[in-house]
Amino acid sequence: MTEFAFTEKAVTEAALAAAGGPSDFGEDGFRDGLRVLLETYEKAAGYNDKGRKRSWRRVVQLLTVRLKAQAAFAAHPQIREREIRSPVYLTGLPRTGTSALFNLLAADPSARPLLLWEGVFPDPIELEPGQEDPRFLATKAHYDRMREEDPEFTKIHFASAETPEECVLLQAHAFCDVQMGVEILMEPYASWFQEQDLRRAYAYYRDLLKMIDWQRPGDRWLLKSPAHLWAIDVLAEMFPDVCLVFTHRNPLQAMASACSLTDALMKDRESYDKARLGPLVLEYYARSLERGLAARDALDERRYVDVDYRVFVSDPLAAAERIYAHFELPKGPEVEKALRDHVEAHPQNKHGRHEYTLAEFGLSPEHVKDRMADYIRRFDLPTD
Repeated sequence: MTEFAFTEKAVTEAALAAAGGPSDFGEDGFRDGLRVLLETYEKAAGYNDKGRKRSWRRVVQLLTVRLKAQAAFAAHPQIREREIRSPVYLTGLPRTGTSALFNLLAADPSARPLLLWEGVFPDPIELEPGQEDPRFLATKAHYDRMREEDPEFTKIHFASAETPEECVLLQAHAFCDVQMGVEILMEPYASWFQEQDLRRAYAYYRDLLKMIDWQRPGDRWLLKSPAHLWAIDVLAEMFPDVCLVFTHRNPLQAMASACSLTDALMKDRESYDKARLGPLVLEYYARSLERGLAARDALDERRYVDVDYRVFVSDPLAAAERIYAHFELPKGPEVEKALRDHVEAHPQNKHGRHEYTLAEFGLSPEHVKDRMADYIRRFDLPTD
């Protein structure tokens, strides 16, 4: 399919045409990851035509944003001079309550979460007074349509343009991150990523965060992604006053749910063996967890706090209180009311319950318990 050729020349030329003027992609370090990602898409077995088209267009969009962002950095050098102070980061294994806790903490008027549409379009554009960003409106329409067409995915992960979302959306522009969450399991991208020094990618990510802060500042950034387990040491270097929240859950439940989410993200594949997916997912996340916990062991204990999924589910406000107390965050009556109102308006499984099992993804309870034995013992996690 030459129209969607996965070559560096094809995607960069398409991005230059789409950007309509800017021609500087910024520092060239991103090209290594871009090339490996393109090779992965080209070699990946089972991608249907729709999947190839979607992946190609997404890469072009990421490159187009890089062009426009670089133009903005050149025109407004003060962007990079901004400081991101005391950001709060949520991380941990996927499906351990990070999204629900993220949305709860985002109810605090002082919190500044990354919104989904901002992660896709961090670059500034000129607007008339009172005009809504057309990119926001287009993203909103896209996700409204997606929820109608795929209500089952909404049960797994609710997404809309105006709600808080993982900051891997920003990281994707550096081409050295987890991308859409399936590429990280595909070769050669999977092996390449785990060997990288992530400082360059996080430096660019931090610049994009500053760009959004320059446009729409907030009091305290609130950010989230399980992918940050790969870079706890880098986050601590980039943001010396970072506040890290680690969530923990029964790994049998977390891994079964993570497999189900990954399976849903692979809808553009014509065929693949679900029974081979589970071991890949387990090994990837186990490695990320080991790396993240090893890095946090070198940090001052005041920089991080743990939240047990059972505590969060039984009493979300108590879990939030633990975080506020540990980091000495201000929490007056207005904040307490905002958090309480959010809990009342967002009961668990509000968007429906999604069913899944370890067995359908080629895993057994014993397999998970054996691979994550140290983690289970360290945090006294249940395994039933």
